Amino acid sequence: MDLTRAEIARVHHLIAPHIRETPVMETDGIVLKLECLQHAGSFKPRGAFANLLTRKVPDMGLVAASGGNHGAAVAFAAKALGQKARIYVPEISSPAKIALIRRLGGEVVVGGADYAEALAASETYQSRTGAMTVHAYDAAETIAGQATVGRELDQQVSVDTILVAVGGGGLIGGIAAWYAGRVKIIAVEPEQSRCFDAARQAGEPVDVSVAGIAADSLGARRLGALSNAISKDFVADNCLVSEDAIREAQIWAWQALNLAVEPGGATALTALRSGAYRPQAGERVAVIMCGSNVDLATLAH
Repeated sequence: MDLTRAEIARVHHLIAPHIRETPVMETDGIVLKLECLQHAGSFKPRGAFANLLTRKVPDMGLVAASGGNHGAAVAFAAKALGQKARIYVPEISSPAKIALIRRLGGEVVVGGADYAEALAASETYQSRTGAMTVHAYDAAETIAGQATVGRELDQQVSVDTILVAVGGGGLIGGIAAWYAGRVKIIAVEPEQSRCFDAARQAGEPVDVSVAGIAADSLGARRLGALSNAISKDFVADNCLVSEDAIREAQIWAWQALNLAVEPGGATALTALRSGAYRPQAGERVAVIMCGSNVDLATLAH
């Protein structure tokens, strides 16, 4: 699959009956794209449905590795299309996300200490059974699905800059592929999970250590190869944000906007709230609010 604008538009047409067109809202001069209101609590059903609707699913069904949100999305898409899904999650996954995957019909297997180990366990299962792997970020179908966030935003508002949180790179790769340099795209990462920053510095994807409050959604050990290639051409810059700043952005979103977002979902917003990214005068900035799978008791605490 070529990640052209025409192909992204075709994928959007295929998945549109199964996803929500999420709204945008403006506050304090910032445009927020509310993918936190997407089915299963994040943008990821877009990529999941893109895989299921453009590939042939074998009798053994689907397998995926996930910190939580991708697994919930695959489980949701599989149930909607009458398929079965086995989801490998790492030990760092939150109980709330594991419960969500099960509630959406997925079979959950704890497969290692972090995402990389869960991915390895899922690959072993795939090689043994022939199940179809739905990769969380480093597959053209997944990126094409996530790119529809950009296409939708492009149809809703005109902006100069888009801030995107990065885990493995599927979302930013897709949005960058859609806009193809027509707007400035900024990658935002937690200081303790920084595979995009490491890839920029090394000139290629490299392994990094992963930790911190956003690791269950932004905890990829290595930036995806496809997104890295796209980002070299179409992602202008990147910045890092602290744990405390992410918590502050979460609290602000809840108290000021009544939006319950997880740490990963607040990370792009954090760049503005903390000053890690400072817009120029007149610069119109959009922020992708990418995930809402947070335990409300934890948020309240």
